[in-house]
Amino acid sequence: MTLANATVRSGQQGPSGSRWPRQGRQGGRVPRIDRNAGTWFLVLPALIPILILSVGPLLYGIALAFTDAQSGRTRSTQWVGGLNFQDLLHDALFWDSFRIGLVWAVGVTVPQFVLALGLALLLNQNLRMRWLARALAIIPWAMPEVVVGIMWRLVYNPDAGVLNETIRDLGLGDGRDWLTGLATALPAVIVVGVWAGMPQTTVALLAGLQNTPHELHEAAALDGAGAWRRFRTVTWPALRPVALSITALNFIWNFNSFALVYVLTNGGPGGRTRLPMLFAYEEAFRYGQFGYAAAMGCVMVAVISVVLALHLVGRLRGGEDQ
Repeated sequence: MTLANATVRSGQQGPSGSRWPRQGRQGGRVPRIDRNAGTWFLVLPALIPILILSVGPLLYGIALAFTDAQSGRTRSTQWVGGLNFQDLLHDALFWDSFRIGLVWAVGVTVPQFVLALGLALLLNQNLRMRWLARALAIIPWAMPEVVVGIMWRLVYNPDAGVLNETIRDLGLGDGRDWLTGLATALPAVIVVGVWAGMPQTTVALLAGLQNTPHELHEAAALDGAGAWRRFRTVTWPALRPVALSITALNFIWNFNSFALVYVLTNGGPGGRTRLPMLFAYEEAFRYGQFGYAAAMGCVMVAVISVVLALHLVGRLRGGEDQ
């Protein structure tokens, strides 16, 4: 009796049929592959550094905020609960630095976006040597913040700086000490922040502009729409998600700024440029108040979380409207 006849007589189907039992080499069933386990195995190499270098220090900093940890090996650390946060509520210097941080973040983010949008619209045009203009536009982004700070300190130098020399050559006065003046220090630093952060915003907006279908602009032009109307009805709706995302990220980055302001003014003069991150740095590494500085960090993390939550809510509502 052949195998085919035996199969037909027994009522079973062939290997391609649904009633043929799946068997492995040893006669057992073929084991099912757990796709979730394979996915975690591939993600784990990238997840471990994040847990060790980001999540771990964050949790440790939150726990440290509820202690009286200070510098010194011989001093024991005690649990103080919310005492550090109570002290922050009555710390006028902290809230002053918080106010300066908000002024700095808004003062850098808004001009940064406006100027970057104009530059992105210009670089999106069919201009001669456009490739060179795009390359030059991202040079500040490639420079470390410490180098940018040193370079602009030379520009603002009261004796031989380029800015004061230009003012003297134009007969507009004798110049001034921009980084040590109480009225000019923060605006001078904001100018540097705008210059240093504008390239990344320009690149993001330029990418959004290039993803806008050119046919929509042509159709609007045929309908008689001017440049402003085309921007308002065609360009901006397509660019809005990118604009909201890069603006939220810029605000977070600017609020957490440290190196640029530290090199330019070190928080001076008289604390006029002491951002919250600088204030926390001084409390931790100049005065040794690690627990108090960690509490400041927790407050800044809370502010950033609120900004991210508002951004995500806006994105979700925008997706529902579409």
